[in-house]
Amino acid sequence: MIRMPVSADYCPEKRHARLGGEFFDVVAAAQFPRHILRYRNQRWAARVGLADLTDAEWIAHFGRFEALPGCFEAPLALRYHGHQFRHYNHELGDGRGFLFAQLRDVRDNRLLDLGTKGSGQTPWSRRGDGRLTLKGGVREALATEMLEALGVETSKSFSLIETGEALARGDEPSPTRSSVLVRLSHSHIRIGTFQRKAHLQDTQAIARLLEYAIAEYKPWIAEGPIEARAAAFVEDTAVRVARMGAQWMAAGFVHGVLNTDNINITGESFDYGPWRFAPIYDSMFTAAYFDEQGLYAFGRQPDSLAWNLTRLAECLLPLSSQAALEKALGAFEPTLQREFALTILRRLGLASSGPKEDAQFAKAFLELLVATKAPFEQTFFDWYCGAMSEGRAALSPSAEHYKTPECDALRARMSEHAIVDAARLHHPYFQRREPCAMLIDEVEAIWAPIAGLDDWSLFESKLADIALMREAYM
Repeated sequence: MIRMPVSADYCPEKRHARLGGEFFDVVAAAQFPRHILRYRNQRWAARVGLADLTDAEWIAHFGRFEALPGCFEAPLALRYHGHQFRHYNHELGDGRGFLFAQLRDVRDNRLLDLGTKGSGQTPWSRRGDGRLTLKGGVREALATEMLEALGVETSKSFSLIETGEALARGDEPSPTRSSVLVRLSHSHIRIGTFQRKAHLQDTQAIARLLEYAIAEYKPWIAEGPIEARAAAFVEDTAVRVARMGAQWMAAGFVHGVLNTDNINITGESFDYGPWRFAPIYDSMFTAAYFDEQGLYAFGRQPDSLAWNLTRLAECLLPLSSQAALEKALGAFEPTLQREFALTILRRLGLASSGPKEDAQFAKAFLELLVATKAPFEQTFFDWYCGAMSEGRAALSPSAEHYKTPECDALRARMSEHAIVDAARLHHPYFQRREPCAMLIDEVEAIWAPIAGLDDWSLFESKLADIALMREAYM
């Protein structure tokens, strides 16, 4: 018997069930032969009132999927469609995951979802086994920890449990070890959720989905006629997705698979498959080996996000006018540009000096990265706090990159921006010569001893390094 959590921060919900069975299928989790806890996100467990669970209780909930008190009695596999590499697929849905529980983040009054990856087959598995490789789970945990530390709005890897099966996969040596991942995220409603109902020409269901999404995630636009609320919903989603895209670009992050089923309505990054961090600013740097045309390359991510948002607006044409929806989509580009500049400044510990000055600074910083091919993360690290780090930059492994006209232009712009908190430079993280980074070679190096020797020491030390970076930037 699993005891009821006693934390005041534990606030269970069942909101998604209110949409009705046409939006999901009630399913059961797979029965796994083993349950080895490899990772639990204690910071976020505390945030939602689950930090006091013992490891045995944790495994019961997030390995065997015994229901959390007050949450869904059984998991829900969500139904959606989507464009995959611009080709519409009406056979999608939660094929190896489900919505396990919903919790209220009482500090921010947000509805949060606990969703899975690798929890077994569902009616939407098609020919898949419904499983996740352990390597895939490790990679997602690394991605989310790193992105969160860099200030990107992202889902959180909440739990990773090795499950004791041998999986056959074509993109890594087989058989390979299995796992089940639990994510904590702000909404599993995707653009593809709307696309499914539009494909079925079910206008009433689209309206019901819109009303639910507004009530639960965007209540400030709940007033007025449906035409205005639909347009306001698209505008708010465009702003949030633009902010997410700007954060990716300022982090040097490539998601890899920007299909419409991988973009949610709250503008939170999630579902990490073939992700990469770019070593240098290279607009054509791709993450997925199967993205042969570079559709989702680093520099094309904003265009892909805008394309996806247009698909969302199309779903709402039965509820609003084309003119109103097109105007709403117009919020994307200016938000992207503004948020990119602000995120660059935030990553450098510098304050905004106004839209024009911020844009000019971001342009100068980008020109340095592009012209000199300076290492991406090292450059942000070297110039944290701007001109105050002149000495640090001179001792950097990248020092030669800064003896250029582009860096002279950047220095001139730095004086226009105040330093937010100069004391942060005294943090031990900034006493190093090199930053915490997450390039693909290191990810593979972390995985190799796990695969070969069941040695998790590099994984654990990397998480500790990311935590130090997160602390330095707080």
